[in-house]
Amino acid sequence: MTKLAQWVLALGLLGGTWAGLTFDALGLGLPESGRRLLWPMPAYLLVTFGCYSLATVGYRLATFNDCQGAAEELQAQIHEARMDLVGRGFRF
Repeated sequence: MTKLAQWVLALGLLGGTWAGLTFDALGLGLPESGRRLLWPMPAYLLVTFGCYSLATVGYRLATFNDCQGAAEELQAQIHEARMDLVGRGFRF
């Protein structure tokens, strides 16, 4: 099962449960206070997911690994290219 299918399945189950409880499709007879609590639940979950996403991106950005070997190799290639261009008459 792909990750997309897992997310769609999870969202479908959550959405179906939310709709079933909110619109009393199963006849459980939830009190009015419970239904009032359920109505904004998708918005709360969306905000929670946004906060989680921002925290994850911030953490990954803070712990981003540098590749010193690749950086040095790139600097050497830039220096070599500049020397080649200087030899061909370009000025920097």
